[in-house]
Amino acid sequence: MKNWVKSFGSVLLAGSLIMGGIGLSGAFKGPEKAFAEDVQKNIVNVVGKGELSIKPDIVYLSIGVDTSAATAQEAQKSNGAKITKLTTLFKTTWAIADKDIQSTQFYVQPNYSYSEKEGQQIKGYNAHHTLQIAYRDLSKVGALLDAASAAGANNIGNARFAVEDSSAFEAQVIGKAMANADVKAGAIATAAKRSLGQVVTVTQSDVSNNPVYYDNMKMEAAAADSAGGTSVQPGEVKITTMLSVTYELK
Repeated sequence: MKNWVKSFGSVLLAGSLIMGGIGLSGAFKGPEKAFAEDVQKNIVNVVGKGELSIKPDIVYLSIGVDTSAATAQEAQKSNGAKITKLTTLFKTTWAIADKDIQSTQFYVQPNYSYSEKEGQQIKGYNAHHTLQIAYRDLSKVGALLDAASAAGANNIGNARFAVEDSSAFEAQVIGKAMANADVKAGAIATAAKRSLGQVVTVTQSDVSNNPVYYDNMKMEAAAADSAGGTSVQPGEVKITTMLSVTYELK
């Protein structure tokens, strides 16, 4: 009898522990789940955009030479001489540093012709070499392009104007993006007859993962005077960023 009582008591004790475990589990899991659901129901997410229009302080110019000749060697040699002449011009006359002159494209390829009688035939070769020039005196960009053309450049692409060091503007443009997000979220809260609470999360949503990126400006070149000089108008570049911001709703 005593053994049976002891055993029964053990069973009761075990049952008490199990029930206690259930009670403790419910005490912790229940509120956590309820809190998570409450948070999800009481937030608003908006995207704020910040933008600054800034005068550029640097331009990147694409200046190249295309040369045709009967053989690949002749085309490459002639093209190389013209590129050397251009590079010397940039360094000496225009005081452009080595670090601001970069080859971006070079190739030599055959030129083909086709006729029913001969079929496809190689009719000489074409050599192409492009330089990217970084230049900071924006008032003289047109004159630089004219000088490059006179020295043999026959493939001049668009100019890309930019702000060389954007770090000084990052705080301003991020501040504008946050202010824009505040306005949007406030309007939504008011429309929903709620009030806006604290910021829950902020995520930088630029595809490049950089806080600032440039909208490239197109070069506008035209004959500006009787001498036929090229006029280039830099305009302004836009420095922008976007923030995804989540707010609490009260």
